[in-house]
Amino acid sequence: MRWDSLQFLNLSYNLLTGRLPQNHYHNLEYLDLKFNFLHGPLPSSICNMSILSLMDLSHNYFSDSVPSCLGSMANLTVLDIRRNNFTGTLPSFCAGSTSLTTIVVNGNRFEGHVPVSLLKCHSLEVLDVGNNAINDTFPAWLGTLPELQVVILKSNKFHGPISTCQTKFCFPKLRIFDLSCNVFSGSLPAKVFGNFKAMIKLDGEDTGEIKYMKPSEKSFYIMYEDSVRLVIKDQEIELERINTIMTAIDLSSNHFEGVIPKTLKNLNALWLLNLSRNNLKGDIPIELGQLNTLEALDLSWNRHTGKIPQELTRMNFLAFLNLSQNLLIGPIPHGQQFNTFGNDSYGGNLDLCGLPLWKKCGTSDSSHVPQPMESEEDEDESYFLSGFTWESVVIGYSFGLVVGTVMWSLMFKYRKPKWFVEFLDAIVPHENRRPKKRAQRQRT
Repeated sequence: MRWDSLQFLNLSYNLLTGRLPQNHYHNLEYLDLKFNFLHGPLPSSICNMSILSLMDLSHNYFSDSVPSCLGSMANLTVLDIRRNNFTGTLPSFCAGSTSLTTIVVNGNRFEGHVPVSLLKCHSLEVLDVGNNAINDTFPAWLGTLPELQVVILKSNKFHGPISTCQTKFCFPKLRIFDLSCNVFSGSLPAKVFGNFKAMIKLDGEDTGEIKYMKPSEKSFYIMYEDSVRLVIKDQEIELERINTIMTAIDLSSNHFEGVIPKTLKNLNALWLLNLSRNNLKGDIPIELGQLNTLEALDLSWNRHTGKIPQELTRMNFLAFLNLSQNLLIGPIPHGQQFNTFGNDSYGGNLDLCGLPLWKKCGTSDSSHVPQPMESEEDEDESYFLSGFTWESVVIGYSFGLVVGTVMWSLMFKYRKPKWFVEFLDAIVPHENRRPKKRAQRQRT
């Protein structure tokens, strides 16, 4: 076999070490080296594989910057270099072609900006730049990409407000939108939410068929499937396959302010909504009860006020709810899925009451509200004790000290004065002193 005629190379899930050698596999179409121990920089000769369609170097220890030519490979469809130690800036993707459908660079140390050259990636479906050090504003122009379904910008240094693109149809196919753990600010993007048409009607909803995202129909792509890591039900989970009914919005751990926009009610195919750890305020919109397919709702660590809407009990598929650490008041709704949630769903809201909390509705919390009125007995006792002020104590102590000193002096001088003995006879019962008298008689 001649190595230069090799088309398919899969050495994934092994114990390969060392650096990637200079290669001359000009006919290679599929390169999969994921989950090994390879390290060092990528050789520039990797760009000589001009017909390469898939490159998966994920879960290794590659370092340094990636060759700039990597973004210009004419036939490259999938580029997955997640979980390495790459540094520098992202290359100019789609500079020489528009065939890229999947770009995953999650878990490296890339800096700089999201390259505007992505505007040329008209076939792009998955963009995952999460867990890097990218310092940029929200790239609203990504909304013009007609096939984009997954946008992961989590755990970077993105900042500023979320603006919408200027086209009529913005993010028309977007289904997974994760901007968590950044420094985004301003109000929640109501207009952007209104453009998420794919979250209004599910792909395959009419037929009931569940499909999974795949980058290509080529036979050897059966070895690769698009995957993503999301925080689901308070746990970070890797979805090894992305089904076409998976829809999620995660804007948690940012600096968003204001109220929850009512336009979210239109996203009736939404599966996960996480707005936790922001500065949101106001009532929880009753319109959220119209999200019939929602399975996970997290609004914790905000400043929401008012009562929990009874309308939320209409969400029949809700399996996870977290409203903790807010300023909510009143009774907790009951019925449907709400009967399955525990204390953790409501903790930190001191004025909530009813099951599953220990605080019953209609009663006061002694640790949070003023103490109840004292009983009559306690009131009388406190009234009696209130007369003993510090002035009275000082006067009484001084008088007793003077009298005691005089008495002690007289006893010391006259030993046993008659008047003092008579005074003792008057106040001390005789029976208490009989043993002493008998003892005196016996001694005499």
